[in-house]
Amino acid sequence: MPTQPLIRTNGLTKQYPGVLALDAVDFDLNPGEVHVLFGENGAGKSTLISMLAGANTPSGGTIELNGQPLRLSSVADAQAKGIYTVFQEFSLIPTLTVAENIFLGWEPMKGPFVDHREMRRRAAEMFEELDFDIDPTEITGRLSRARQQMVEITKAFHGDLSVLILDEPTASLTDREVDHLFDFIKTLKARGVGIIYISHRMQEFVRIADRVTVLRDGARIGTVAMDETDDDALVEMMTGRAISEIYPHIEHKPGEVLLRAEGLRTSGVHAADVEIRPGEILGVAGLVGCGKSRLFRAMMGVAPRLGGRVTLRGVDITHAPTRQIIRQGMYYLSPDRKAEGLDLLRTANDNLAVNLVMGGRGGTGLINWPAVRDASTRIADHVELHEGYRNKLVSQLSGGNQQKVLFGKCFGQDADIYILDEPTVGVDMGTRAALYLLIKELAEAGKAVVVISSDLPEVMHLAHRMIVMAHGALTAELSGDEMTEENILKHFFDESGATQ
Repeated sequence: MPTQPLIRTNGLTKQYPGVLALDAVDFDLNPGEVHVLFGENGAGKSTLISMLAGANTPSGGTIELNGQPLRLSSVADAQAKGIYTVFQEFSLIPTLTVAENIFLGWEPMKGPFVDHREMRRRAAEMFEELDFDIDPTEITGRLSRARQQMVEITKAFHGDLSVLILDEPTASLTDREVDHLFDFIKTLKARGVGIIYISHRMQEFVRIADRVTVLRDGARIGTVAMDETDDDALVEMMTGRAISEIYPHIEHKPGEVLLRAEGLRTSGVHAADVEIRPGEILGVAGLVGCGKSRLFRAMMGVAPRLGGRVTLRGVDITHAPTRQIIRQGMYYLSPDRKAEGLDLLRTANDNLAVNLVMGGRGGTGLINWPAVRDASTRIADHVELHEGYRNKLVSQLSGGNQQKVLFGKCFGQDADIYILDEPTVGVDMGTRAALYLLIKELAEAGKAVVVISSDLPEVMHLAHRMIVMAHGALTAELSGDEMTEENILKHFFDESGATQ
């Protein structure tokens, strides 16, 4: 006898003025199952889970919970019925302790007062049961994002949890933290909890997914069993294009060495030798925490240089400040667009204008504002940022459009070397394809491009030459036929740098 789904939607629809955000979507989740929702930004994933979480009201269609009609008035109503959602933006109050956040609204009382001792005791018991190593008395804002996520998940265990919705849960986690999260998901599955999982990281699906539902333009394209599909098929369902059309062919015409690092050391990186050439894409691969970002941040002067030498066009820039390095023709695209890359409280056009106003490699004098506006418009056109988004605050844009603005800033500076650190983090495959064309354009224009990425297929498809890092050391330099997945992964776990 088939298992009755925990949740089933029939023709679920959400209509906004002029926008059909979700178009008659049928979806179901079984007990003890991880069901992945996969699609580009704007495909309808967030709209669907917002209605299942009680944060939004359907315009049409129905939701069933355990075969019974379900109407949700709020997120709290959904939680009371066993449906808990961990959104990308956590609901934690950073100034409260961990225990206070977990029991917010559920505080144990002792007469007219909150029983803080009991609260801490029960929080400790919950962490022990979930195998989370967290101190209930710690101030929440001092925790890493991974630990804050654990606190957010723990909040789900006040009631009878039956459905857990995770929205991009691994976006800011290290590989070790991801492993812990996946172990926890397997424990929940064994308890019969159904999990709806949203992620752009296809490499995760094979580890945890039972089924995948693909959405495109608000409609359900199909649902497939994970053991009966592969990355190529999922990408084609999501985008309507074969994966061979996502990664462009990039001409390889390397010039003489433009930048050379010799024995460069920084915190967590041991004596690295690197050469960067114009007309070439250098890929940098390795597990999260291996030191790949810190190495290139040291080259830019963003991280402290503890030893070694860096030369640009034969000139020693080892001790040069970051501003001088930028003016000499190097550009660094940060992996954290919100904290380092963009001004969220200004418009997309304002952000695009920053490097134009700064004047790239130098130049002083009065600012020609009409010329800046014209150049900003050309850049926005170039990165395919829709006109309707250009005068919106960056904080109001989707992750994919924020990344387009971040890339657009590159074109406001005439650099010779572009260091792109996790250039497609948190964006869908369609936006990735557009960004890959911009990377192709830079390399074929004779620029030197460095692509640092935790997404191995991305590095393999884009790079002409690759360096691999592990434990803060360079473990391999590969090119051509050497850049196979098997060969690269072998160097991911090289222990030779661990004790240096």
